[in-house]
Amino acid sequence: MGQRKSGHVTLLDVARACGYSVSTVSIVLSEAPLSQNVAASTRERIRKMAQQLGYHPDAYARSLRRRRSQTIAVLAYDLSDPFCIPIVRGIQAGLQPANYLPLLMDTQTQRRLFDTYLKMILERRAEGVIVIASWIFEETDLLADIEKNHVPIVIVGRDLTGRKISSLFVDNEAGGALALRHLSELGHRKIAVIRGPEELFDSEPRWAGVRRAAEEAGIEIDPRLVFQLPNLTDPTSGFEGGLEFAKQILATLRPFTAVLAFDDLTALGVVRGLTEAGLRVPEDCSVVGFDDVLPAIVATPGITTIHQPLREMGLLAAQWAVQGIDAREIGKRNPARMHKALPELVVRKSTASLVSAKNRRRNKEQA
Repeated sequence: MGQRKSGHVTLLDVARACGYSVSTVSIVLSEAPLSQNVAASTRERIRKMAQQLGYHPDAYARSLRRRRSQTIAVLAYDLSDPFCIPIVRGIQAGLQPANYLPLLMDTQTQRRLFDTYLKMILERRAEGVIVIASWIFEETDLLADIEKNHVPIVIVGRDLTGRKISSLFVDNEAGGALALRHLSELGHRKIAVIRGPEELFDSEPRWAGVRRAAEEAGIEIDPRLVFQLPNLTDPTSGFEGGLEFAKQILATLRPFTAVLAFDDLTALGVVRGLTEAGLRVPEDCSVVGFDDVLPAIVATPGITTIHQPLREMGLLAAQWAVQGIDAREIGKRNPARMHKALPELVVRKSTASLVSAKNRRRNKEQA
């Protein structure tokens, strides 16, 4: 066989190798109804030759004929953030049965990259878009361009239903309340709080939930023990913020027995900072995070956290995107939908009741 211009094995290559016409090979390999008119021995020979040569159908050529790309763009704000990975896996699990290819792009929390990728999505005719959201996405006009082109779009991680964009996110207020209530039930009343960045969608509702639960429990949160993360430039900045705030909490000289962190990476930073200062978690201080990402599971101690059903949210986002495409193909348009997922408390070793923590501390001191 001569050198092919394309690196891929084509129908023509298979036809030449087995001595049949391209049309016959195409009918057999596509399992078209007419293939039943081809002798069984011929069908077997063609299939064996295609397998021997490593032939696979040309989905790109097929998509050009059908004017369908069979791709759904997935824009993640930062794939190095462990928050994104389970969502992406859920999206993949949802698209695979529907035979759609996820076109995954990492915007690295850069507005310029986000805009560039949105333009590429429109130019390459992606049939749907799923955005794993961050604060940088809301202002862009290119989202409106995608809507004008009738490309279904789903946002995971924030609420843009006001812009008629289907949105999936966790009930952050309920999650914040769960975290504070857990510490309250363990007997903690002097609680330091690290709030999220001001621009982040999750920050305010989580803080609202914390304040509501504190009021219900009769706990007064000392404003000198409330801190706020700056704008996150990368995932590690949350950890670094927790590390720095642990030092600042200690520097206030205010009494505290627990720290409620904005997310798991911040909680891990707090644990590191307290440990470096000679304190033990949870004997000297309990720590709670939010998200339930992998680092919180494998850390020592494991981080008590608020679980977000991230994989399930990704799976539902994929289903919505496919449903939007199906509706468009029959001339309909699905209205914007919203799903507010319920958070769950996951208790691990970073929290303990105030009484048991004191007892363990006393036993260690006496040993």
